Amino acid sequence: MLKTLQSMIRDEEGATMVEYGLLVALISMVALIAVTTLGKNLSSLFSTVATSI
Repeated sequence: MLKTLQSMIRDEEGATMVEYGLLVALISMVALIAVTTLGKNLSSLFSTVATSI
């Protein structure tokens, strides 16, 4: 029973999954910010082109 408890304490599989989850969340936030910023820039570019035509 003691060996089982020690192996559960040393098991890092759950920590790895948490790290992957945090990494996915961070990448999602960066992608969302990039898409939002790019969308605003493209919108203003299209507006400028439309008024010049």
